Amino acid sequence: MSAKSTSSDSDLARRLGLFDATMIVMGGIIGAGIFTNPYVVAQQVHTSSLILGAWAVGGLIALAGAFIYAELSSQVTASGGQYVYLRDAMHPLVAFLYGWSLLFVIQTGGMAAVALIFANHLFELIGAPSSEFSAALLGSAALVLLTVINCIGVRAGSVTQNVFMILKLIAIATLVILGLLIASPAHNPTATTISSTGTTWQLLIAFGAALIPTQFAYGGWQTACFVAGEVREPRKNLPRGLLLGVIGVIVVYLSVNYVCVHVLGADALAQTKTPATAVMRLALGSKGARFIAAGIAISTIGFLSQSMLTAPRVYFAMAEDGLFFKQLASVNRARVPALAIALQGGLAIVIALVASRYEQILNYVVSVDVIFFGLTAVCVFVFRKRRRDSDAGSFQIPGHPFTTLFFIAACCVITFSLLYKFPLNSGISFGIMLLGVPAYFIWARGYRR
Repeated sequence: MSAKSTSSDSDLARRLGLFDATMIVMGGIIGAGIFTNPYVVAQQVHTSSLILGAWAVGGLIALAGAFIYAELSSQVTASGGQYVYLRDAMHPLVAFLYGWSLLFVIQTGGMAAVALIFANHLFELIGAPSSEFSAALLGSAALVLLTVINCIGVRAGSVTQNVFMILKLIAIATLVILGLLIASPAHNPTATTISSTGTTWQLLIAFGAALIPTQFAYGGWQTACFVAGEVREPRKNLPRGLLLGVIGVIVVYLSVNYVCVHVLGADALAQTKTPATAVMRLALGSKGARFIAAGIAISTIGFLSQSMLTAPRVYFAMAEDGLFFKQLASVNRARVPALAIALQGGLAIVIALVASRYEQILNYVVSVDVIFFGLTAVCVFVFRKRRRDSDAGSFQIPGHPFTTLFFIAACCVITFSLLYKFPLNSGISFGIMLLGVPAYFIWARGYRR
């Protein structure tokens, strides 16, 4: 669930080449989920091949999604991204439900989940025992602090964000290298037996459920919406940057998961909420565990702070359409949308405290998120049908319509798996989404007046 915005300065736009596009894509994807979600995947599928297979398929889904958003962003340049695509291709109601869900489920739920990742690794760092409630309290405290900082306009500059990105890469490289060279591999003879006892249907459902945390970790390929207008020769560099960037992330994620399975084994991996620190503890003892926990905690805070400022773009577009509180699009003296940030932070804190379990929040967020991803992919067919001659030079999805249909089918599979395995969490998020229907008509009626 990560997103990075880029400068719209015209001089910068002329300087972004293939390398820059690749780094932006990778930076937008790699967040904190890769350090935690391997254990969530291992809870659903119980063999090394299925665990790695889930991450490989998740990467292919992310790649297909990146191509879809690259084409859409090359045709629609208005601010608002996904909200604008859904509004222009389908109906303002669909777009409103996306913005409504972004505020009450997707963005705030994602922030709550990342805050819990920070809390769990901070407890690992200081060597203190933790519980779901204590992690929720610490994560909420972090959200309060970051919300206040962002509301008063103290934003990390590009140098700081680059430092956070470097810390993540250093942590990942250290984990992979030491995990392969130093830690002893685990022997897990029971894993195949556990997996083979299920029917083919049960294994398919389990694999679909395993794709849920991978999609959360791979989140960020939609940053193509912000990159398209800033890349030099976008018809050439953007698709290459997306391809290289997502493939690079797939390699990184598969490496991390291979090390986790290699060192811990599938069963042990499913039982630890901080698999990266567990691997480093086996490799270098407590010092290694604290090193990786520190890197993860710091990079998580940096990612969380930066992600707080992305969603107000959607609220602004909704407010311009007369379909949301105009105050959410206003800025304070520091030129920061403080009310929107404060509301997001408050809702994220509520979700963290009420749900408190990372896996529960994960299912809550992804169940609605993938629905709008699938609907946005349908927009490609609508826009192509309406295409004018002036759109002929826009980016084209490789392998369309098969690539697009694969992505839509994957979204359907993940949605079905969520409803089948986690009906309560999915039902809550769907219920909140549907509450947006009467809210839309209330706002729309007031706007017409």
